[in-house]
Amino acid sequence: MKRIVIFASGSGTNAENLINFFHNRKTGSVIQVLTNNPHAKVLDRCKSLKVSALSFNRVAFTQTHDVLNILKASQPDLIVLAGFLWKFPEFILHEFPNKVINIHPALLPKFGGKGMYGGFVHEAVIAKKETETGITIHYVNEHYDEGAIIFQEKCEVSLTDTAETVAAKIHDLEMQHFPKVVEKLLLSEKL
Repeated sequence: MKRIVIFASGSGTNAENLINFFHNRKTGSVIQVLTNNPHAKVLDRCKSLKVSALSFNRVAFTQTHDVLNILKASQPDLIVLAGFLWKFPEFILHEFPNKVINIHPALLPKFGGKGMYGGFVHEAVIAKKETETGITIHYVNEHYDEGAIIFQEKCEVSLTDTAETVAAKIHDLEMQHFPKVVEKLLLSEKL
């Protein structure tokens, strides 16, 4: 069975969805959730779901090998960023080549890059009067939102949509597609 480690920064709905999806599956299991936010709701979700969860600070993540050593001990087959807001250090990516993926709430390369997350993305989509948006699941590299695209799914943006209604559409796409794409990756020969 393949081992999944999730990184999250906020409420953890994608993390919870992945944990539940893989709960009784033979393809993989979420073995740990790591967060850079000691007050993140994802920690409460993990507690109720009985999944190991730890928080860390920026020094442990970028200046020492503390987080890297946790990952090495966990031996993940796949590292999934699910609403994780910090740039991943190159030295961690080097240790886990093509094993770190992210979900982004837009159709990359549009609306990607530093500062483009959550509501900021949806507000930008509305401001630019886009007629469609969606989700992108991609490999993580040393640049924000520039890794190779694995999967995209689109949804319409109507003239009456707001950032909040777009967020709801994106959330539905994430819930529907993210676990399936992760499972497909676990079953591929690349891992």
